[in-house]
Amino acid sequence: MKSATPPQRRTPRPTRTFAMRFTSTPRGARLARRLVSHRLDAWGHPYASPANETLTLIAAELTANAVRHGHVPGRDFHLSLTESEDGTLRIEVSDTRTERRPVAGTPAPDGESGRGLLLVDALADDWGVLPRPTGPGKTVWAESAPPPEPPAPASPPRRTREPAFTLRSDQAGRGT
Repeated sequence: MKSATPPQRRTPRPTRTFAMRFTSTPRGARLARRLVSHRLDAWGHPYASPANETLTLIAAELTANAVRHGHVPGRDFHLSLTESEDGTLRIEVSDTRTERRPVAGTPAPDGESGRGLLLVDALADDWGVLPRPTGPGKTVWAESAPPPEPPAPASPPRRTREPAFTLRSDQAGRGT
């Protein structure tokens, strides 16, 4: 985990927000992942862009964890996606299971699980876990800052055009 709480810096106000509750089932997790990708595309982050692919993968891992480890029968999980004024994308997934907090660790080499949070840690610029603000449970969040702007291309040097032929001094001024 990169941090236990949200960054202490002043977080810019969200300019765009998407939030929805989903059933705590594999189908709900799949739908949440697809809607995150669709919403990012609608916000100007095309499906094949690094921002869309990264946040979609993070959403897949966090929602799968909410279903697998945070499931309480009869309770849904909540997903929130925001884009701030500075372009930072933040995803939050809340479930109602308080006692099972995620911990990134080293999975067994032949283990079938335990790699999701390692992916989140590698892909997100920051992530953490907070108590759920509305009721019992927890909220796992991750943030991804926009990639740095590529430098503006330097204007190519101005080329002077060389004449296709040269006139000899004895031919200058003669019309042919």
